[in-house]
Amino acid sequence: MRFPRTKPEHSPYQYADDTIRIGGELYPIAAEIKDPDGRVWAALGFMDGRHTPAEIASELRTRFTSLTETTARALVDQLMTSGYVEDAAAAPATALSAAEMQRYGRNHAFFRRVDLRPGVSAWDAQARLRDANVVVLGMGGTGSHAAWALAAAGVGRLHCVDPDIVEVSNLTRQALYTESDIGRPKVEAAAEALTAVNSGTAVTYDQRMVDTEEGLTELVSGFDVLALCADEPRDDGINRMTSRACAVAGVPWAGAGYNGPLITVGVYAPQGPCFECVGAGEEARLKQGPIPHLGGPGVIAPSAGISGHLLAYEIISLLTGVGRRPPGYVRGINLIAPDQLIHVRHPALADCVACHA
Repeated sequence: MRFPRTKPEHSPYQYADDTIRIGGELYPIAAEIKDPDGRVWAALGFMDGRHTPAEIASELRTRFTSLTETTARALVDQLMTSGYVEDAAAAPATALSAAEMQRYGRNHAFFRRVDLRPGVSAWDAQARLRDANVVVLGMGGTGSHAAWALAAAGVGRLHCVDPDIVEVSNLTRQALYTESDIGRPKVEAAAEALTAVNSGTAVTYDQRMVDTEEGLTELVSGFDVLALCADEPRDDGINRMTSRACAVAGVPWAGAGYNGPLITVGVYAPQGPCFECVGAGEEARLKQGPIPHLGGPGVIAPSAGISGHLLAYEIISLLTGVGRRPPGYVRGINLIAPDQLIHVRHPALADCVACHA
């Protein structure tokens, strides 16, 4: 990095309690740094795109005479690798066309803010989406919203799978269908709607039920990631089969759904911890006795939409590498108790074949 500068999206703010907030004055979305001696604030001030790392370290030593050359350079290096700093001398490189850059400009701004990998262009994430192949299993409430978001974000290929036809009761929450689609195969109507959203996304479809481990293994072959939006076989049967099939195929996956006001999404990859290990860890925390009923299948458009969009975000994170936590967790929200955020993660079981393959 020749001339480091703080990314505009991560502008620092200094507070009277010796705290530096990165990424916003009132709502820091990147980091909070304790800086009692002011060294970090001074270093960030010199990172304006006009000083080399050696010059910044020298300025720090002049201002803070107790700093050694090694310590000053270590501080500069740490900030440069934090992801909040970019090289002002680096020309933006992208394999995207001018039309793609115009279309996905807001995506680019988002990735600049959330992607903290040093030296990675925000356009790299968009290029990965363009080159991605995603299969969406289940085109109902969660799946229709997830597929819409993935197409809008610029995923290169979507393959939609569902056995059902559009019914009037679907229209309360399934985003891709209208009254004129009643009686049509969901996947056919969905493909038409998704192509209208983004003609740059190649949309294919298959009207069939996939509800066996063998069928799932065959389905995910050749795809980068699976978005699981189906709920049959029930009682987590589809999740267990998907976990095992994706482990065999080496394909990451994420699945989401709603249970009344409770909305959750699980994110998994072959290296574990897998769905079954995370579930076993959570069950071990429960006392013996009946498990409370969490709300049943009731759903409205907002809960279906949140479910689908949370899933789409996790799929995008898997594809682009912008996620800040490794796969193997469940996250979610309770719409009637917004202070009860859900985050579940447990280690892989010692005897799990899928996690330790």
